[in-house]
Amino acid sequence: MKPIAERDLRASFVNCTKGEAKRLAVPKDLAAQPWDDLDFLGWRDPAAPQRAYLVAESGDRLVGVALRQAAAQAGRARRSMCALCLTTHPGGGVALMTARRAGQAGQQGNSVGSYLCADLACSLYLRGKKEVEPGGRLRESLTLADQIERTTANLAAFLDKVTGA
Repeated sequence: MKPIAERDLRASFVNCTKGEAKRLAVPKDLAAQPWDDLDFLGWRDPAAPQRAYLVAESGDRLVGVALRQAAAQAGRARRSMCALCLTTHPGGGVALMTARRAGQAGQQGNSVGSYLCADLACSLYLRGKKEVEPGGRLRESLTLADQIERTTANLAAFLDKVTGA
């Protein structure tokens, strides 16, 4: 992924107002992100842990999506799998993230959701740059390039649902 300036990052959001995009918490270490290892930029809002944000390159433009984590179920101790990178995590390592749909559909209250790595570090788990508990990344016969392609295809499908494309 190419480095993103804060101005471009804020302008990329498709499912919130310009005012909401202007007020959202951008990572303080934006310039220090491992851009070469990222397929998308994802982060949590430190002031509101139920909020998360995801920005990805889609064709020749950036698409940003504001997400909200669904309430966690009490006593949930089993492992869950991220729908993007297929990494499994115990307990709360995977969360149901919902996104208001873009445009009129979102204004009418429509949303889409998917189970994602709670810290949105899919790219780093995929490349082995961030450790996951034993059994979190299953051995695959696919090359890393094929796994990355699958993850970006899964992400594109999610973003298409949000944007209505």
